[in-house]
Amino acid sequence: MKILMVLTSHERLGETNYKTGFWLEEFAAPYYVFKDNDVQVFLASPAGGQPPIDPKSEKPDAQTEATQRFYNDDEAKKHLANTQRLELLNPEDFDAIFYPGGHGPLWDLTEDINSISLIEAFYRRDKPIGCVCHAPAVLLHAKDPDGFPLVKGKKVTGFTNSEESFLQLDDVDPRRAKGITNREESTGQLIEIVPFSVENMLGNLGGNFSKVEDWVSHVEVDGNLVTGQNPASSKAAAEAIVRLLKKEKA
Repeated sequence: MKILMVLTSHERLGETNYKTGFWLEEFAAPYYVFKDNDVQVFLASPAGGQPPIDPKSEKPDAQTEATQRFYNDDEAKKHLANTQRLELLNPEDFDAIFYPGGHGPLWDLTEDINSISLIEAFYRRDKPIGCVCHAPAVLLHAKDPDGFPLVKGKKVTGFTNSEESFLQLDDVDPRRAKGITNREESTGQLIEIVPFSVENMLGNLGGNFSKVEDWVSHVEVDGNLVTGQNPASSKAAAEAIVRLLKKEKA
């Protein structure tokens, strides 16, 4: 079995000077779930090479057993540093696709035509599609074979408005208007921070959005679509993908 993990190449949080990228736990936990279940892992990103790691995900309070395992795994670090370019990939070569989150995907992977094409190809072929935390944003422009939003009518989850609000107040700038923008005191200029809410986007597209308490693991599985609410959901989302793969191979 082969799985394609797609990571963001975007490293700046909107028009600010804050760094972003992918959230390390959301990569590391699924990576080792797949590896430990004998699933071959292939890594890709829009730009190829080393994708940016959100520096906040490397802070001590964000570390988990999976991230510690990654830090001690030279092979995994080399693998991550050499992601393939999305445009070079063929969906026929993989059995499933998985997107770790972090804020980065909100900017590049949502609009990347190669990513959108891959998602739609996996969907048409009934191959598992997984995304966790902010990564369900990659489904924004994905359509089903009838031209409707891929998430329409499906049970989905993702990073919630309340979780986003907590991060904005705690880690970015408490002066920012809740959810979308920040008015810079020095110039009064309106600066875009988060282009959209994952929760609102999924609901607006017709998805049946569900959530639990902030920062608690929660995964929705609807057919071959797997979505996870937050970083705590990364391992469970990957395990759901593995179950789907094993079911298909049975």
